[in-house]
Amino acid sequence: MTTEREKSPRRGMCAAIVSMEGLAVALATPVMISIGGVPAGLALPLGLGFFVACIVVAGLLRRPWAYWLGWALQVVAIGMGFLLPVMFVVGVIFAFLWGMADFLGRKIERERAAAFEAFDQILAEESTGEESEPR
Repeated sequence: MTTEREKSPRRGMCAAIVSMEGLAVALATPVMISIGGVPAGLALPLGLGFFVACIVVAGLLRRPWAYWLGWALQVVAIGMGFLLPVMFVVGVIFAFLWGMADFLGRKIERERAAAFEAFDQILAEESTGEESEPR
């Protein structure tokens, strides 16, 4: 069972963003076919394959290199704008959200690590009976 210290806000936020992105692109697949005029033989594997890739990446985010796969998915999503121009906008929005989740997740993890370290220090001082100097 994972403890509170082992939970990763970065992983949770990035997994949520990439999962929603996959769903948005999968739902855009019929739009690519009907409005964008993209052949079904291209739109279906691309849209549904992107969805599956997003879900796989969301599951792989326990590994640091998977975040680079997430960035690659952002490039692919923006690139879909060449098939359906509105995907430029959707891709950029999700790339921004992915970047913010990655950046803020790292920041939160650093701050949590510092807070847990300070907490551990306080507990260690209390257990040894030492009085810490006021700051």
